[in-house]
Amino acid sequence: MTTTSTTARTTAVAARATELSKVYGIGETQVVALDNVSVDFRQGEFTAIMGPSGSGKSTLMHCAAGLDTFSSGSVRIGDIELGSLKDKQLTQLRRDKIGFIFQAFNLLPTLTALENITLPMDIAGRKPDKAWLQNVVDMVGLKDRLSHRPTQLSGGQQQRVAVARALASQPEIIFGDEPTGNLDSRSGAEVLGFLRNSVRELGQTVVMVTHDPVAAAYADRVIFLADGRVVDEMLAPTADSVLDRMKEFDARGRTS
Repeated sequence: MTTTSTTARTTAVAARATELSKVYGIGETQVVALDNVSVDFRQGEFTAIMGPSGSGKSTLMHCAAGLDTFSSGSVRIGDIELGSLKDKQLTQLRRDKIGFIFQAFNLLPTLTALENITLPMDIAGRKPDKAWLQNVVDMVGLKDRLSHRPTQLSGGQQQRVAVARALASQPEIIFGDEPTGNLDSRSGAEVLGFLRNSVRELGQTVVMVTHDPVAAAYADRVIFLADGRVVDEMLAPTADSVLDRMKEFDARGRTS
């Protein structure tokens, strides 16, 4: 595996997949979505996961986030092994230690923006840290929209609410699955900027699946998957460098 590298980082690991495999079906219908993948997601770092359609990037994120089971290997969030948890424990882990941002905003239409932001903590019976919540609201620019319901917000504003919701509980790691996929370029850039700022200013850890080289350029690091395997890594990516690397993968796929 080749690596485009800057200064090596020695920060602690927020999440780790070790020899992770995910297999669907048996016999002739068997599909290997993940093939012995080992990867670390470091604390205080923004990582993008990229790859061709069917490469396993979303499967990797879903398994690493405890949203899907895996066939073999291990996943850890901090020092907690996900495979050892029962369903109730896994639900609590996702609620307390992980934030999620999806392409669909997943907001409840009957709740205000503020109520949507604090909903996970309300369900858990926890009160938000007021100073932290204010910091998050200010960062995503929602101060004047907190009393609005989702139908009164633009798509970009709704996704800002989703970002704030993911940040508000101070999770150990945030996973985003194509979080700007339903947004125009301007709104998408705003959301990506918020995610990058949450890493640089708030010390958050973010892992994002994307197909967009421009989105990946907001990250500190890009992990490339192909055929269920990690095949490359790039530090300090630019949109052009990511696009060039993806073109190389496409060319290999056509000649293989």
